[in-house]
Amino acid sequence: MLPDNEAAPAEPVTVSLMVNGSRKTLTLDTRVTLLDALREKLQMTGSKKGCDHGQCGACTVLADGRRINSCLHLAVMCEGTEVTTIEGLAKGEELHPMQAAFLKHDGFQCGYCTPGQICSAVGLVREGHAHTDEEIREQMSGNICRCGAYNNILDAIKEVQTA
Repeated sequence: MLPDNEAAPAEPVTVSLMVNGSRKTLTLDTRVTLLDALREKLQMTGSKKGCDHGQCGACTVLADGRRINSCLHLAVMCEGTEVTTIEGLAKGEELHPMQAAFLKHDGFQCGYCTPGQICSAVGLVREGHAHTDEEIREQMSGNICRCGAYNNILDAIKEVQTA
C-alpha cells in the first residue's frame, strides 16, 4: 500500500506521433511532456529544456505549423498532430531560410535558445505576425535570449518575412 501522499504510477500508453514527417510510436507514462519524449525517447535534443515552465521558449516546436512550448504539452496530447522540431526544418543539407538568415545575421551567441528562437520565428512568419519591428518583438517575447542577440534575431526574421 502506498503512503497517502504518494500517487500510484500511471499505466503506460502507446502514443503515435508524427515528428518531422515520420511516424513514431512510443510507450509512455501519460505524464511525459512532448519535450521529454522528443529528447529522451527519440534522441531529438535540439529543443532545449530551459525553465520547464513555459517561460523561456527554449523548448519551442511547431505543432501543425503553430508555435508551442513543448514543456507544457503532454506527448499524449499530440497524437494526430504534425510536430516539427529544429531537426526537421532543413531539407537534407539545405537549411531552412530562417536557419540561413540566423547564420547570416549572427542571430545567436551561445546557441542554447537558438532552436526555440528559430522554430518560433518560422511559426511567427507562417502566422502572419511579422509586419513591424514592434510586432515581431512582441510576438517573439516568449523566447528569451540570455546573450541579448535580439537585434540580430529581428534582422533575420525581417529578411525571411520579406523574401
